[in-house]
Amino acid sequence: MKYHDAIVVGGGLAGLRAAIALNQHNVKVAVISKVHPIRSHSVAAQGGINAPLGNHPRGMYDTWEKHAFDTIKGSDYLADQDAVIRMTKEAAHCIYEMEHWGCPFSRTPEGRIAQRPFGGAGFPRTCYAADKTGHALLHTLYQQIIKFKQAAERKEMIIYEEWLVVELVVEDGVCAGVIAMDVMSGQLEALHAGAVIFATGGVGRIYGNSTNALINTGMGMALPYWAGVPLKDIEFVQFHPTTLLGKNILITEGCRGEGGVLLNNKGERFLAKYHDSKKDMEVAPRDIISRNIMREIMAGGGFNQSYVHLDLRHLGEGKIDQRLPGIRDICREFAGIDPVVDPIPIQPGQHYTMGGIDCNTEGETAVKGFYAAGEVACVSVHGANRLGGNSLLDTIVFGAIAGSNAALYIQGLEGKKGEGVLTDALKRAEEKINALGKSGGGEIPVDIKVALNKVMDNKAGIFRDASRLREAVNDIRILQERYQRIKLNYTGKRGNFSLVWALELKGSLDVAEAVVAGALAREESRGSHFRTDFPKRDDMVWLKHTLAYFTPDGVRLDYKPVNIGPFEPKERKY
Repeated sequence: MKYHDAIVVGGGLAGLRAAIALNQHNVKVAVISKVHPIRSHSVAAQGGINAPLGNHPRGMYDTWEKHAFDTIKGSDYLADQDAVIRMTKEAAHCIYEMEHWGCPFSRTPEGRIAQRPFGGAGFPRTCYAADKTGHALLHTLYQQIIKFKQAAERKEMIIYEEWLVVELVVEDGVCAGVIAMDVMSGQLEALHAGAVIFATGGVGRIYGNSTNALINTGMGMALPYWAGVPLKDIEFVQFHPTTLLGKNILITEGCRGEGGVLLNNKGERFLAKYHDSKKDMEVAPRDIISRNIMREIMAGGGFNQSYVHLDLRHLGEGKIDQRLPGIRDICREFAGIDPVVDPIPIQPGQHYTMGGIDCNTEGETAVKGFYAAGEVACVSVHGANRLGGNSLLDTIVFGAIAGSNAALYIQGLEGKKGEGVLTDALKRAEEKINALGKSGGGEIPVDIKVALNKVMDNKAGIFRDASRLREAVNDIRILQERYQRIKLNYTGKRGNFSLVWALELKGSLDVAEAVVAGALAREESRGSHFRTDFPKRDDMVWLKHTLAYFTPDGVRLDYKPVNIGPFEPKERKY
């Protein structure tokens, strides 16, 4: 059994920022990541990170209050306003901190950090590094991690690369640590810790059509869910309007922020047809544009009844190469087209999870010593719909906060506790894995995964209704039963990714069940959750957070109030 003062699970932006905060408080920290940290899904973020710097000519009067209002309005008033205010107040400081650590932001002619328009924002406040902002931020934080690792006086930073956490260990409402597997050796370890922070990202791969990396299976939400921590607002799933046809690769909102337009099969900017996108057109919020793209396709305005065009040609080669070089590379490599001369075929795809592990503005959960940050968490700064540019901000702001608070918690502990429960958990995990290897069942995990993807794509997507959601509930329960009969083709220990995927599949199924249960119960339309049988928002009944609890018999739902602050809920108009 190994002991670390703190364990951070996840090597993306939120996890690395939490680890840095812990280390700054002289706490010994271990980072556990399924992949090398700079291959975490944060690296795929493209368009930018929000902060009211006022560097754009049209944004010089921007403030944190205006940023907060745009965020709360964009959330369809489901975001907790105290959390949003905290995030937006910290935004400028976070950007300047990243700049001072070396992040290569794009610049204005005057040398200031450049900003571009994004959907749902009253001002151009999205800071960016061309169209590789996540890549730039993640490398910047990883360089800080390396600095801490190599500093003579700070040799207390350990990274477990290609390790999978298989259990969050809790005893009497207190976190004791985790059980993790070294994927390359197959060895299970009990890792004892004073505090654990989860920063494992979203659950996009419960869907088939998703911009998410294959590592985003939902396991990071499933583990605390199984341990008794509720998932909050998990029914709210964001679909990005523009993903590359047939590849599900993200085509950044920055394309539209730079002036790109959406065209139907008649060459029309069709967003003008729809009342909620008529004013802001291509820089309307993501949920609105995604629905209107699908409406246009269903009305016969799509190409081959499946996609529309994103047109950048009028921007010119110079601007595309300066502001959107990665998008040009993606189009050339994966679609055989050049956006300088060709329109880009796009369709909406799953992109982000607004819901997640229920936590407060300090990153604290219902379990003492267990914290969460980033997309896996639901502080509730995004509510029912996230504005582009706020996810990267969320990771850095609340990653730092979770790390600092975990450090304070650790410093207040008296002695090490929980060794016994960790030993028991390790035995349990070993027995579970051995049972999988000896299973005589005939179900192939990948078949169940493909079936789950089809259920979520077809029955819990952009447009939802009671009939299809009930079918989805039944379908997922059948898949859960099939999971009990899975068989591994390879049972060796070393580098057994079949085992990894089988273990994670259980998490995907149970989190998907929570998504569908929450969506079926919420009989209204709000933000990304659109019910065709309940097309209106209903604040009298549904201005509240969903809490999903795991039970052996299925999902148990409860609710709690939204924290309302200075911004009174009202109709969301653009």
